[in-house]
Amino acid sequence: MIDDLDLGFDEPERGEKGRHRRSAVRKRNGGSGGSRGKTIFALLMAIVLLGGIGGGAYVGFDRIRNHFVTPDYDGPGSGEATVQVKAGDTLTDIGNSLYDAGVVKSTKAFIEAADANSRSKNIQVGTYKVRKQMKAADVIVLMLDPKSRVVNGVTIPEGTISLNIYAILSRETKIPVAEFKAAAKDPVKLGVPAFWFNRQDGKKGPKSIEGFLFPSTYEIPPKATAAQILSMMVDEFLRVTEQLNFVDRVQKERKISPYEALIAASIAQAESVDPKDFAKVSRVIYNRVYAGKIGCKCLGIDSGINYWFRLQGKDPKDSNELLQSEINDLKNPYNTHDVAGLPITPISNPGEGALKGALDPPTGDWIYFMTIDKKGTMGYGSNDAEYRRLIKTMCDNKVLTGSNCA
Repeated sequence: MIDDLDLGFDEPERGEKGRHRRSAVRKRNGGSGGSRGKTIFALLMAIVLLGGIGGGAYVGFDRIRNHFVTPDYDGPGSGEATVQVKAGDTLTDIGNSLYDAGVVKSTKAFIEAADANSRSKNIQVGTYKVRKQMKAADVIVLMLDPKSRVVNGVTIPEGTISLNIYAILSRETKIPVAEFKAAAKDPVKLGVPAFWFNRQDGKKGPKSIEGFLFPSTYEIPPKATAAQILSMMVDEFLRVTEQLNFVDRVQKERKISPYEALIAASIAQAESVDPKDFAKVSRVIYNRVYAGKIGCKCLGIDSGINYWFRLQGKDPKDSNELLQSEINDLKNPYNTHDVAGLPITPISNPGEGALKGALDPPTGDWIYFMTIDKKGTMGYGSNDAEYRRLIKTMCDNKVLTGSNCA
């Protein structure tokens, strides 16, 4: 009988993940008071009506009470659980993670506790050690305690190639490099959307994880697997590129695929010493490959050769040390001296600055970039005369020696 009563009930509050996004938004906008008032009024009406029905309806009342009262644990909890707060997480996201880990009884309990504690906005990105079946208000207090954070930060520098990333992660986590290599064989499984490997230039290559392991500092959760760690890095790449609106802007403004722009960013990252050169180097790449500024549309970069050396377990070489046979080796799939267009994959993992440079390069007709002194200063040229001047400057500064300076 009670199911037929129209009491103006709010949406059911369950412990299920993702069921409280609208209520969380409503509270942040200051609109929860009226809703809570309606809920309390409806509950009181139910009590009155159930009282009239008689004692036999208490089972129904208990069901309705659970319908309105936010499920929450009473005690301080027990055991142990770890929960990760990621960059960009909302209160609902954090609550969902806590619920999934068995820490809180419902996402809404956490949201309400956070709303009641003004310091909840100070919860930091990171991994937290908490207890299972905790009262939501106690979870907030615990997560605000710096001692609850698990600090196991690993920094991946910008421009680090995947093989070197595996070595860094292995050193810090004791997970064998082989496990990272095995996990990286399927980038899509790690979270890279399949469309990212689409190209408009007609080139085909392997689906490589290179370029998608975003350089940053990561707090590695205890007992995390190689695949989980690499997925964290992919997630951060996707978060940053989404924030930059990288995919849409590259397609609309650059008229190329996002993957090609990512490759350009990886080259700019590898070739530039000073971050201020990322955008200008990207312009040179686009001018050579897409704008028809040179005949063969070849990039002519040595960083591609050295990337291939590293993949083969060989040491990279300075440009002066490269043999002509190595420069023109057609068996090298990253040969850009004789093969037109971009390489088959990215050649590094670019940071946000390089991604921005590839996304929004300055206007210019440069077709050359060169490191002209030992500080890493970059010079640019638009024609053969400017190219020769750049070479002379390199020779004068002892950056280039030998027959190149004759």
